[in-house]
Amino acid sequence: MDFIEFTGKTVDDALTNALVEFGVTSDQIDYDVLEKGSSGFLGFNSKPAKIKARKKYTVADHIKNFLSQVFAAMGLEVEILINASTEEENVYDVELKGNEMGVLLLDYICKTRAARGEDLTKKVAVTTIVSSAMVDALAEEYGFELRRCLTGFKYIGDIITSLSDAGEVDRFIFGFEESYGFLSSTFVRDKDGVNASLLIAEVACACAAQGITLYDYVQSIFREYGYFVEKVVSKTLPGKDGLTRMKEIMKDLRENPPKELCGMRVTAVRDYLKGTRTADGKVEPTGLPKSDVLYFELEKGNWVCVRPSGTEPKIKLYVNTNASDKADAEKLNADLRVASEALLD
Repeated sequence: MDFIEFTGKTVDDALTNALVEFGVTSDQIDYDVLEKGSSGFLGFNSKPAKIKARKKYTVADHIKNFLSQVFAAMGLEVEILINASTEEENVYDVELKGNEMGVLLLDYICKTRAARGEDLTKKVAVTTIVSSAMVDALAEEYGFELRRCLTGFKYIGDIITSLSDAGEVDRFIFGFEESYGFLSSTFVRDKDGVNASLLIAEVACACAAQGITLYDYVQSIFREYGYFVEKVVSKTLPGKDGLTRMKEIMKDLRENPPKELCGMRVTAVRDYLKGTRTADGKVEPTGLPKSDVLYFELEKGNWVCVRPSGTEPKIKLYVNTNASDKADAEKLNADLRVASEALLD
């Protein structure tokens, strides 16, 4: 952090101003006195004291600040949790959470392949039913075929295998799931962290070569497609009757699906256990394996997905919203989460 200058009647006053600005105590800043100041004579020709100060950073602060800048530049909404190791000095565990990295990588792949003259209308990208709706906007823009599957990277691998069996494996360009799974090759049919890391580094290099930053690149994506906000809410149903209650909730939602959520009309209901999608009285197959999942399509591309755990009394809500403005998308998501959680009461 760069030094910032502060003034006051005295050095102590200037220091107090710095502490208030940084929101820390005196042992948490570094400072140098630039001018001690003077009271002058009878108040005439007085000079304020001046210091330069900056907040001291711990190792954890440096880690969090660095990662925050990296992911902010990529346009990713990431929660960074840092915990000092209890077993080893100066060792920290860092947990990152985010859903937009797959969209960033897919957009880059499409841009570079299109620039090489490839016909993207013959290509296939794969993601899950609970991944970002922004992928649909990319598919519409670039013309590739988007296939969605159930959660679990094995299903993405299955689609690659089906392409391979049909002699069309070269059509595959990218697959990802919302829980950190990424893949741009076909010889590894599972999530590949090494592959993803190299792709991110390549994106950064490409941006530098064009004289722009990752932040500039991501902002151009947002300006074109709007802001998409994805949140996951987990509700645990405690007690010995938790599993029974979970089944009752899912049964009730199937028999009495909501007609609207947060003022938005439910335009279609997907019941993956029945394998159906119902919209305006018309029923069609989902084409996916059966799974105890309900998906409510809402107006303007927003949606809510309800997915119970298969091993414990817990239900997950996936809430996705979008708007041209980030604040609007986040507010809509917050309101929709409240409305969706009420379904589980």
